[in-house]
Amino acid sequence: MRLSVPLQYAGDPVQLMEQVVALERAGLDAVWVAEAYGFDSPTLMGFLAARTERLLIGSAILPIYTRTPALIAQTAAGLDAVSGGRALLGLGASGPQVIEGWHGVRYDRPLARTREVVDLCRRIWRREVITNDGIYQLPLPDGLGKPLKMLTRPVRDAIPVYLASLGDKNVELTAEIADGWLPTLFLPEKASSVWGKALAAGRARRSVATPLDVVAGGLLAIGEDVTALRELARPTVALYVGGMGARDRNFYNDLMRRYGYEAEARTIQDLYLAGRKEEAAAAVPAEFLELSSLVGPAGHVKERVEAYREAGVTMLNVTPVGPDPVGDVRTLREWLG
Repeated sequence: MRLSVPLQYAGDPVQLMEQVVALERAGLDAVWVAEAYGFDSPTLMGFLAARTERLLIGSAILPIYTRTPALIAQTAAGLDAVSGGRALLGLGASGPQVIEGWHGVRYDRPLARTREVVDLCRRIWRREVITNDGIYQLPLPDGLGKPLKMLTRPVRDAIPVYLASLGDKNVELTAEIADGWLPTLFLPEKASSVWGKALAAGRARRSVATPLDVVAGGLLAIGEDVTALRELARPTVALYVGGMGARDRNFYNDLMRRYGYEAEARTIQDLYLAGRKEEAAAAVPAEFLELSSLVGPAGHVKERVEAYREAGVTMLNVTPVGPDPVGDVRTLREWLG
């Protein structure tokens, strides 16, 4: 099992990236760089490529609506070149509030668009002459463009593609075409009941030779007196479940309901949308915080690691929050082997 951390999109990015450099020396395998509606992801990933030596550097995520497929492919190839073949391309649909509200792009056909973007990226990296007759018309039929192939030669002609997905159809597509899966708010003990059928259906049509890499985890703190640190996840869970999307179009709220927390999901959303964010955070179930984290004494954290492993997780994605983040990552790396 590999070990990664997410680069938080709040705070000073240079300071955060210096911590990633220290974690690399402690045994970290990968870092995932988010892009919401703050700083862009590729700029930060390029900086990380210059500051690190062996870390895999992934986007988690680049929204598929905000760049053309060709630009997404170019960006991934550029990162792969400056990092010496360490790029991971994490893609996702994001959500209509951000895509339509911030970028001014219509949020439509997420499944078909995802499939088409992934296919085009892979063809571009192979330096094929690109034509496409779908959502993306290449070249435009009524313009002056002509079919082109990538001008430069990528370091790799097959950069790993990871998809962020939660709904059944999206997860099924992920298991079919992606190199890896980036689920959010992952509860190992409940994951199979929510996504098991979708993963199986996608894997039955899988076109990628390697097994699906599954990236999931949570807060990390190892010690006898750190259990209270699970509480740090409350505001984030409340934000996602309560405020990431409209009342009837919140994928994270739907997920919490599918986990069996229907009343809690409704309460969190009602409170959050009413502006009562602290009360919404307080309504997050303690069990949810425990199952979605690796916080507690060594024995407990080891049990959580095994729960993630049994749930099919192949890359443990953790956010160190204890008093010794580098030491906790080093310890976890030793346990994972």
